[in-house]
Amino acid sequence: MTFPPPPQQPAPTQAPGFMDVPGPPKKASRRKAWLTYGVTALVSLLIGAGIGGQSESGAKAATPGSTGASPAPAVTVTETAEAKAAPAVTETVVATVTAEPEETEEAGPATSISGEGEYLVGEDIKAGTYKSAGPSGDFGCYWARLKDASGEFDAIIANNNLSGPGRVTLNKGEYFQTTMCQEWTRVG
Repeated sequence: MTFPPPPQQPAPTQAPGFMDVPGPPKKASRRKAWLTYGVTALVSLLIGAGIGGQSESGAKAATPGSTGASPAPAVTVTETAEAKAAPAVTETVVATVTAEPEETEEAGPATSISGEGEYLVGEDIKAGTYKSAGPSGDFGCYWARLKDASGEFDAIIANNNLSGPGRVTLNKGEYFQTTMCQEWTRVG
């Protein structure tokens, strides 16, 4: 028994177990390229005309029957008339003012200080008794008399945490430190 030869089949584009084998590249249609570029050019032209038309339409509207040309420039003539001179008036006024000297306070240490900071008594503030209305906020008012500005614990002469009004007497040469207090004013 003889069998007829198998029919001619095209070459397979997919090998068993592999992905598609790419065939020869297809040439892009020239018609499609021309159509794409033509549509892009037309859309760009319409957008440009729309933008250009908007800026001119707001400038001024043409009256019916006008050609759109700008009007002819107006002619302006300026005449200069000579003015008559006014008579000159001279007036002399003499006044003598004597300035009285202002009374100035003696420059030196302050007699009131803010509720924040560290001050040298005798240089920054005057020696004496000072009072404060108390804390400037909810946390209380701290003050300290210090023998020096070292910041050491041993430098504290006296200190206090006020919850209300308070007084402190400061001596020359001491440092006075205050935190979160209202203004301190010298009372004696």
